[in-house]
Amino acid sequence: MASEKKSKKKTRKDSQLIIRINVAERDNFVALCDEMDTSAAREIRRFIRGFLRQDSPGK
Repeated sequence: MASEKKSKKKTRKDSQLIIRINVAERDNFVALCDEMDTSAAREIRRFIRGFLRQDSPGK
C-alpha cells in the first residue's frame, strides 16, 4: 500500500508581489525578522491579510 502524502498547507502560494524599497530598510527588516524567529515573507503576508480584513468593504 502506498501512503498518501498529506500537505499541511491550506492553499498553494502561486503568486508574487514585487516591491522596491531602500536596501537599508530591507536589510533592517530582514534582520529584525530573524531576531524574532520569523521570516520577512511571513510578516508581509500577515500584514496583507490583516490589512484586507480591516479595510475591505462590507466588513
